[in-house]
Amino acid sequence: MPRATNAPASRKRRKLTLKAARGFRGSRSKLFRQATEAVDRAMRLAYIHRKDNKGDYRRLWTVRVSAGCREQGLAYSRFIQGLKKAGIELNRKMLSEIAYNDPAGFVKIVDLAKKAIA
Repeated sequence: MPRATNAPASRKRRKLTLKAARGFRGSRSKLFRQATEAVDRAMRLAYIHRKDNKGDYRRLWTVRVSAGCREQGLAYSRFIQGLKKAGIELNRKMLSEIAYNDPAGFVKIVDLAKKAIA
């Protein structure tokens, strides 16, 4: 009986890995073992960095809101406390958009938070 090798599946797997490694330098895009290691690492780091990206955006929103609050003479933490007491349920992303694009509207929100604290 002839020897069965599963060649089509193996070739397809190698082809997909080498295709994913296009653009890598040197043997990392040419040789299967190096390409596999490089692609695995790239996928792992891409996953990690997608998670990091979310934190980066949250930090950006916090900085924008904090800057808007400081202009009105209020600390960021006190502002968030005032929003909670006032029952205003805007998330940091929306607050940062308001602070960035509509400063007059943000001043009104800060005033509501100040009244709730006082």
